[in-house]
Amino acid sequence: MNDFSLYLEVGFQHIANLRGIDHILFIAALCLRYQFADWKKVLILVTAFTIGQSITLALSVLDIITVSTNWVELLIPVTILLTAISNLAVKKFTFQTRFPLIYFLALFFGCIHGLGFSNYLKSLLGTTEQIVPRLLAFNLGLEGGQLAIVFILLIISLLAVYLFRCSRREYILYFSGAIGALALEMAIQRANFLIH
Repeated sequence: MNDFSLYLEVGFQHIANLRGIDHILFIAALCLRYQFADWKKVLILVTAFTIGQSITLALSVLDIITVSTNWVELLIPVTILLTAISNLAVKKFTFQTRFPLIYFLALFFGCIHGLGFSNYLKSLLGTTEQIVPRLLAFNLGLEGGQLAIVFILLIISLLAVYLFRCSRREYILYFSGAIGALALEMAIQRANFLIH
């Protein structure tokens, strides 16, 4: 297996298993308001998130920026909580503008999540000269993993709303509340460094 496919698989596995539960929760909160018919919007949204991740991941791996791991680990559940809370304001399921604020939030929050991956990826890359292709492969793997998660979430949403006749609004409120509660618990646990 060549380096590119190895890092592609590492990126996919990193997001698509329970080690990446905080990132899975964020993707879930981000995509709860969408249905299969919205697949173009979801693709743009997830890609905006990946672009944000890629920017800070590259800057961090190349040692251009350095941010305290403790703060990043605290900010990640905060992004999940804020996204879950933003879902509570959704009353209509149509967008009034061409580029809703949620896309910009996905990009910005992606920057924070990218910092969360940076230490893991730095330890894998070491001091190699082939950082750029490996970084690209890792990011493409992340994107693939995120899209797989989104596909599963859209199927669950489809089943809940159309098969089990759950109100779309109730579905969003229930799952946003659950995700928000988990994110709040994570944030409280990770905030311990502020006390000590």
